[in-house]
Amino acid sequence: MAMANISHLFSPNFILTPTKTTKLFYSAYHPRQQRDFSVLAMASSSIPLNNVEYLEREFKGQGVSFEGIGDSCVVRMRLDNGSVASLMVPSGLITSYKAHMWHGSTVELLHTIVLENEDGGVVVRGGMSTDFECRSDSGVTWSPSTWVLHDVRGDAESSIEVELRSSDSENMVELKNIVSLQPDALYSQVVITNSKSSPLLLMGYIMSHLAVSTPDASFAVGLEGSDYYSKSPFISDFSIIPPEISKSKTRGVFQGLLSNLGRGDEAKMKSNFGEIEKAEGEEKDNYAQLTEKMSRIYTSAPQEFTILDRGKRNSVAVGTTGFDELYIFSPGSSHEWYGKYAFICTGPSAMLKPIVLNPNAVWREFY
Repeated sequence: MAMANISHLFSPNFILTPTKTTKLFYSAYHPRQQRDFSVLAMASSSIPLNNVEYLEREFKGQGVSFEGIGDSCVVRMRLDNGSVASLMVPSGLITSYKAHMWHGSTVELLHTIVLENEDGGVVVRGGMSTDFECRSDSGVTWSPSTWVLHDVRGDAESSIEVELRSSDSENMVELKNIVSLQPDALYSQVVITNSKSSPLLLMGYIMSHLAVSTPDASFAVGLEGSDYYSKSPFISDFSIIPPEISKSKTRGVFQGLLSNLGRGDEAKMKSNFGEIEKAEGEEKDNYAQLTEKMSRIYTSAPQEFTILDRGKRNSVAVGTTGFDELYIFSPGSSHEWYGKYAFICTGPSAMLKPIVLNPNAVWREFY
């Protein structure tokens, strides 16, 4: 279990990079000069967070636009080079990243679908999302599910940064997600603060659904020699679940792991978790084809590898720092090309080895 002994920032770093030009990062947060204005304060005010006219006026000239859809607001970032990223509040889901490519046009890197729910409304799944669960030594758990827009920084010429925040009901645990669009990269920077007087156990992951032609034409390049564990697929509210995978068997991924933890102080939390089981395998192929259904956690993966799609004739470099684990899921190749299940999931995780965050601490991993 990773330990925070002094005040520092917790920073998962995850990178997706179309060959030669573009990157997608989950990375460390570096504090910058903050604006006095905070949309976070609007969450308890009479101004709705999807007040498009107000938001357009406040952030005019910074390369962002806003669109109200029902109770949600779509925040769209657009750079002068053509790169575009979109996210939704209050869900915090990044729904689109159209990256500027070497040939001059843009390509959508994220796979997202829109479905109808039981009430006749629509739900968006896929994209890039964060899914964390925090547990105190008293056994109380909290997961960030509602995000508010806190600030927008930057401009369309260089980079645009959108900061989202989510906190528990007592405002003692806070997560920040700073989404930054740059000419050749998309960053999702996560900061976790524990203001409690007791330690906090953190589990979770940051997940991207990468759009591919078909898993049969997709390869994970550069993982040779990495140890891995086969686990049930990680399922969140934004997961795209193939019909042959039972949601009931995967929904309790946090509960099952957290049940190994008892109550008590920090040392007791560590000892009750127990030792990490021995890795079940080692990646033998430097060009691992993703044809078959698979759900793996790699524990010794390099900080950068590549998802190669021969069907689309492109590749995306994936870089991770800040977590000790890398997750990859393939739904298999029994589905239609370019269809609903034409994606590969990947992202950093803390599921085998949760993080213990000390009282009044902020976690940081540098890269």
